[in-house]
Amino acid sequence: MRPPLFCLPHRQMTELDHSASPHVANCTLPAPMPAEAMRLGALHSYGILDTPREGAFDDITRLAALICGAPMALVSLVDRERQWFKSEIGIGVSETPISSSICAHAIQQTDVFIVPDTLQDERFRHNPLVTGEPHLRFYAGASLRTADGLPLGTVCVLDTQPRELSPEQAEALRALARQTMAQIELRRLLTQAQESNHYRRQLMAIAGHDLKTPVRSAAYAIRKVQRELSPEQGAPLNVATEALARIDREFTQLATIAGTEGTTVAPDQAGFDLSEVLEPILGNWQQPALAKGLRLRSVPTHLRVLSNPTLLATLLGNLLGNAIKYTKHGSVLIGCRRRGDRVVVEIIDTGMGMDDLQTGEMFGAFRQVDTRSEGLGLGLWIVRSTAESLGHRVRVQSTLGRGSRFSVELPRA
Repeated sequence: MRPPLFCLPHRQMTELDHSASPHVANCTLPAPMPAEAMRLGALHSYGILDTPREGAFDDITRLAALICGAPMALVSLVDRERQWFKSEIGIGVSETPISSSICAHAIQQTDVFIVPDTLQDERFRHNPLVTGEPHLRFYAGASLRTADGLPLGTVCVLDTQPRELSPEQAEALRALARQTMAQIELRRLLTQAQESNHYRRQLMAIAGHDLKTPVRSAAYAIRKVQRELSPEQGAPLNVATEALARIDREFTQLATIAGTEGTTVAPDQAGFDLSEVLEPILGNWQQPALAKGLRLRSVPTHLRVLSNPTLLATLLGNLLGNAIKYTKHGSVLIGCRRRGDRVVVEIIDTGMGMDDLQTGEMFGAFRQVDTRSEGLGLGLWIVRSTAESLGHRVRVQSTLGRGSRFSVELPRA
């Protein structure tokens, strides 16, 4: 029988003495390949590449083009040697080589990536999509990021004339990127729902209520843009309202589909060096931590564990990203230690912390400690679901205003 998965904390949090261990060191970026391999692994795990067009994604590109007044819009996914378009307006092809991809630059940014004039930008003035058809002169893209921070692609708009985006249009593009990622997540969860009763129940709750929040954000952004336009100019945006209503109806349909029967499939597990999972995760989150002025520190390890490396990377990546997200000042530490025949991985932050009520609810789908924060609130629900499937114990200790400590216990190999 598996041990209880979650142990809720006492109010008092025990601090680690970081200075007591000579092994604690500032983490450094690993070689680029592991991080890129992790990003590509995440992209392929969604099973969305080379799938047929879907109305929900076409609605998003239509909204992006209308809101930003652009003749071209894409939902673009950046693969190893190509960028593939789940939806496109005005381009006329389903993919282009990675060598001509502006989106490959956009996914390296933490905010909307804007190129006002490609001919004035050394990176793109010789790009074949600039010098030849469709003669791109303007690009703006908001990245699609998983809950653990891995960039998959962008929602972007393009034009044949140099220009800028208004602040309202940029915010709308961010909202549409969040909505697109919600659709991608929901698509994968639906596949998992066919294999797991647990995922089905979660999907019904998500599709029935929580995913409507990004839809409302997009609708609000449209109204703000319309107020800046004359009635004649704003009339085409009425199509956007109809598209959002369609998305809402599709959520209801997905909830119905999620109620179908499925089977539970246990993930494969094997022995491997824990550092093989930790190093790419640290590399992925180093820059976001630095951008916030945080110290991201690690404790080097040579321990081997028994788990599924892909799922464990998802679990720990979400925990580390959550710690960085809710820490404004100070540091985040990830380390591990032996405990008999087990290995305990700990992620400790000096962030906002939680009270007992927040701690008890935080593993639900679409729960956020700070509702103003970015993201969909899926991170800790993914942690819970992944840990449950692997049989790993997760504990949390947190004190409001002082920080949190998450512990993941897994067997030694």
